[in-house]
Amino acid sequence: MKVLVLGATGGTGRLIVHDALEKGHSVVALVRSKASAPDLPGADIIEGDARDEGALMRVLDGCDAVVSSLGTGLSPFNEVSLLTEATHALIPAMSRRGVRRLVCISALGVGDSRGHGGFVFDRIFMPLLLRHAYKDKGRQEDAIRASALDWVIVRPAMLTNDPARGSLRAVADLASVHGGKIARTDVARFVVEQLATDTWLKQTPVLLW
Repeated sequence: MKVLVLGATGGTGRLIVHDALEKGHSVVALVRSKASAPDLPGADIIEGDARDEGALMRVLDGCDAVVSSLGTGLSPFNEVSLLTEATHALIPAMSRRGVRRLVCISALGVGDSRGHGGFVFDRIFMPLLLRHAYKDKGRQEDAIRASALDWVIVRPAMLTNDPARGSLRAVADLASVHGGKIARTDVARFVVEQLATDTWLKQTPVLLW
């Protein structure tokens, strides 16, 4: 399978590229600068802006699926729109190229998972540091849900750089979820698995240990 990875130079994106390559997939990574991607041997690195529909059309040629691990930094004071803009460019580009499968990384705390991040996250981090970034994630999710794509939106709990455990919990029922954490490596493995299975098709699993 040929896979386009957006956000391939991020902490989780790099691991997704490595895991996809290990599983025999062909990977195309659209990056702002090739200088930021020196540790992605085996991937086809192409410079471009993920918000540019024309650039997306070019890199989607021949692809079978897309993984979006785009993210934004903390923005406590200013609105952010990278994810919204990139998604609004990606969906029509995928449709025009006939690429249907999209696996997108969002976060616990977005959409109907709001209020399940634990006391400190919900009362301090979310309103003070993450409010604008999570609004952007919410708009991204809404656009994907409204599309005709075969999508999976993955909502990891707090990401860590801990060693992989090789197992995780993927849950849709959030009644017992009040925060948690998960290693980026385990998230990457789960994301790549969704390229070839319909288990979580058109669902928003929360991932945690």
